[in-house]
Amino acid sequence: MRLFDSRWEGPHGIGRFAREVGKRLEGFDRVSLSGSPSGALEPARLTRYLRSLKPELYLSPGYNAPLGEPCPFIFCVHDLNHVVMEGNSSALKRAYYRFVLRPALRRAAVVLTVSEFARNSICEWGALPESQVRNVGNGVSELFVPAPASRREPATPYFLYVGNHKSHKNFDRLLDAFAISRVRDEYLLISSGVADEALGRRVRALKLEGRVKFVGQLSDSELAELYQGATALVLVSLYEGFGLPLVEAMACGTPVITSNLASMPEVVGDAALVVDPLDVGAIAESLTRMASDAELRSLLRERGLERARHYSWELTASRVKGAISDHAR
Repeated sequence: MRLFDSRWEGPHGIGRFAREVGKRLEGFDRVSLSGSPSGALEPARLTRYLRSLKPELYLSPGYNAPLGEPCPFIFCVHDLNHVVMEGNSSALKRAYYRFVLRPALRRAAVVLTVSEFARNSICEWGALPESQVRNVGNGVSELFVPAPASRREPATPYFLYVGNHKSHKNFDRLLDAFAISRVRDEYLLISSGVADEALGRRVRALKLEGRVKFVGQLSDSELAELYQGATALVLVSLYEGFGLPLVEAMACGTPVITSNLASMPEVVGDAALVVDPLDVGAIAESLTRMASDAELRSLLRERGLERARHYSWELTASRVKGAISDHAR
């Protein structure tokens, strides 16, 4: 028996990785545990579960790992956000990374991750040999394609942000940049998710009511339509282990503005406008430049479409299968 932890599937980066890889694996049963794989009691619950079943292999597409070594296991650490960006983490989460996840990196048959940036960071933090961590990358769903030629331009042009609003996503600086940009009166800034009370106050303080729109949780088809209509995706995070919206936008032929930090330059190559995410003025100028320079948008559209062809879930799943096969030897 081999087990795959499908509990990670959901409307987020790890969730998409779990769904797309899981449906391409053969010979795996789904974990029958209930509850969140990131719950506080998860390490003990998972360990008891695996000891009772004694599977040939346990594979998790997320960062949960058993205590000890109840069976051979492989898991995917997409980034070290909770280690690097401590403001995003509770004391309990930091303790989990230090006392559960870090020792598990050494006991795992192999550790998976999604970029060379993340791979190097994990090897350094875990004091691991390079051979212990495999970069399997991410892919792009077949829904993310350029808009049909018959589609009309949006009534009001917009920039698009996709992600949550945690501090490492740098959304506050994006709001500040949009507020001082020369396009704020002509464009909307559309964000996935919802605005909490603090974010709502910030929008009002910047006098951006009516110019910033939060659209909640989106289906893949709704997200694809938003990418297709956007002047550009803007993802200027302080930290990403990959940044899945980058390749989704490029696959839709949507120009990208992104950060010069962490994994983002690796993912986009020369197919995006790259800025210093700490420089609000530089972000604002990138918005104005993207809005006014049709030639730049056309260039980035063509480069982005070509770049996106390097990312496929079939390739990612093939790399995961390769890691499993190497373990079995």
